[in-house]
Amino acid sequence: MSLTSLFYWLHDTSFSIWLRDSTWTEPIVETVHVLSLTLFFGFAVLLDSRLLGLTMKRRRMSEVLGQLNPWLIAGFVVMTVSGILLFMGDPVSFYETTFFKVKIILIVVAGLNVLVFNSTIGSRMETWDLDSPTPTRAKAAAVLSLLLWVAIIAAGRAIAYVLPPP
Repeated sequence: MSLTSLFYWLHDTSFSIWLRDSTWTEPIVETVHVLSLTLFFGFAVLLDSRLLGLTMKRRRMSEVLGQLNPWLIAGFVVMTVSGILLFMGDPVSFYETTFFKVKIILIVVAGLNVLVFNSTIGSRMETWDLDSPTPTRAKAAAVLSLLLWVAIIAAGRAIAYVLPPP
């Protein structure tokens, strides 16, 4: 079964029809998606700005990460679930847009950025936590994170302009 066939099948399920045809469901899910994105992105900016040495310079990076991580994870989980629900409302239309495909690719790249950071320089954070300057590779990961999330947000917003009206 191809992805397109899968998305046509999903499009015709009663759950997808309910999401698409309900007066209130889509606007509520969209609102939750935007609010959780705002939560996630706001905390990501705080974390990345600390990595770049722009804010909270006197706080240990591990302390900042420990305080922000639960909020980042919560925002990401709610944002992902609400995004999947939005997609399920009209999977064929979403899948056919270039902006959706770009957004998904950028999310994967952002996830790889986090994975690489955590498995390399981030795993040795205690050696550069406060007393030494943030390593260049950590700063590069922060810049890449910010650029990726701005591009993800822009691609997500652009989807609304190319989808057919409800």
